[in-house]
Parts: sequence; structure tokens; C-alpha cells
Amino acid sequence: MKTYSVTCQRVGSWWAISVPELKGLHTQARRLDQVAAMAREAITLLLDVDAATVTVEVHPEFPDTVTEALSARQAARDADERAERATESAVRTLLRDGYTVRDAGALLGLSPQRISQISARQKVTTTPTAA
Repeated sequence: MKTYSVTCQRVGSWWAISVPELKGLHTQARRLDQVAAMAREAITLLLDVDAATVTVEVHPEFPDTVTEALSARQAARDADERAERATESAVRTLLRDGYTVRDAGALLGLSPQRISQISARQKVTTTPTAA
């Protein structure tokens, strides 16, 4: 199976598609989600090969704001993962040290139900406190 790198850029209301490896091969698609299929079809017609032997990697050109948005979204996902790990650690520590589920929730800004869900997932055991 051969993989071709396909570039595309928005021109008016169409995506102009090129396959740099195959000079002179150009086609177009109305939507970005159609680019791969259109490129694959053009490649198979030009080379007279079975479509099952061709895969494409689409590399669209887009404004810098898209790159910024993608980067910010990835940073947010990374921050969410760090926050989740830190929260799980805090819940584990608080419950192990004898804090109640309600107190742990109040300290972390979470509901007692959420604390219970986290602790159940972690199988945290609480230390009984003296009355």
C-alpha cells in the first residue's frame, strides 16, 4: 500500500488539492472532509491502480489562528489532565488523613458525590477519626 501526502488550500468556496509527489495532479473538493476521497480517486485514475492500494495523508493549509486555537485546546486538555491527577492525589491524601467526604469536597470545591466517585475509583480507605 502506498501513502501519498496531499496538500489542500481553500480557494473561494472550494478546496484546491495537490499531490506534490505526482506532478500535475490536481483536483478539488467542496468540503475538507471530502479531500481524501477526491485525492484518492484522482491518484487511482492517474496511475490506473486499485483504490485499496492507495492511502492519503491530508495536510490542509489554514490561517495561523487555527494553529493558535489547536495549541490552546491541547494546552487546555493537558491542564485538565494535570488538574485531574492533582485532584485525585488530594482526595487520596485528605481521606487517608481522616477528612470527611464533605470536608474534602469543600476544600477542593467539589461535591461530596464527586469526592465519593473519585475515592471509589481509587479504592481509598479513610482513617477513622477520634470522636
